[in-house]
Amino acid sequence: MEHNNEAKIKNLISIVILLAGLFVGSLFVDVAQVVRGGGFSAKNLNKSDIFEANGKTWVAYSEPAMNVKVLSDDACVACDPSEVLVWFHRVLPTIAVEEVDANSQDGKYLIEKFSIKTLPAFIFDKGLEETEFFAQANVLFDQKEEDYVLKTQELGLEPGKYLQTPTVNENDATFGKTDSAVKVVIFSDFQCPYCKLMWSTVRETMKAYGEKTLFVYKHLPLSSHPQANSAALAASCAQEQNKFWEFGDKLYATQAEWGKTTGTQKFKDYARALKLDTNKFNKCLDSKQYQSVIDANKVEADSLGLSGTPATFINDQLKNGVVSKDDLQGTIDEKFGQ
Repeated sequence: MEHNNEAKIKNLISIVILLAGLFVGSLFVDVAQVVRGGGFSAKNLNKSDIFEANGKTWVAYSEPAMNVKVLSDDACVACDPSEVLVWFHRVLPTIAVEEVDANSQDGKYLIEKFSIKTLPAFIFDKGLEETEFFAQANVLFDQKEEDYVLKTQELGLEPGKYLQTPTVNENDATFGKTDSAVKVVIFSDFQCPYCKLMWSTVRETMKAYGEKTLFVYKHLPLSSHPQANSAALAASCAQEQNKFWEFGDKLYATQAEWGKTTGTQKFKDYARALKLDTNKFNKCLDSKQYQSVIDANKVEADSLGLSGTPATFINDQLKNGVVSKDDLQGTIDEKFGQ
């Protein structure tokens, strides 16, 4: 009797296994996956690139899954990465995003490890190497060990916030309140036509905000402007006699005139017209006395990722190109309100 019961039990188990296998197979699910709580079987996944389940549509991609860490700062409205991530999801649909607060311990670690200078910042894992996008646009990334940092400015994305800001040195031309909580630092080129427009805006703003704001001018003469470096030298020599801003007014007002010349005679003529000590000025200009200051400004601009002029910092926020008076003054007001 006991032997017959054991045989029946074995037969029942066999039938249950067989029926279960048929049932599971009819649902296109592997037994192993049922046990694991998985989904479709590998066999049937190969039959289609699109599946629907639980009200969602699943699409198969040939590219690997990858992680991207996004560093941002909730207190910085301009640092919102959402628009950039929407674009990335279109070109890299297999990314999984992990948002990291730049002020957190993890954020500070990543900033130091990857030498992050601006927010938002995007750090991709090694899976990026296997994507078609990377094959076509690898110049947009800096590799650090096995990870990749997106060069946001190379992609044309304006930083929301700079973690490294321009320094104010004793050789810089300044105007206003030296210990102000708000500093406006402009990198400019005296031969740049857009800088001429920006200069007018800055000068008007200096009159309105000079009692509470510090304004700083830094030289960034571009190689495409043959007289720009000489103009910067001349302005620095005028600064030695406390006439930088007046000399700058003259340079921008006569930009079309001296821009067509060679040599430095025009700048010496302007020094005479502004009643500077011409002997001192001429000696300063001829010896290129302040070339090291200009070169240092260029190095600093490069470290900040600047390649064009004008480039205006209001504390940690950069505005590229010509900025309207309302925009500049509105941003200054915002910084005072923080």
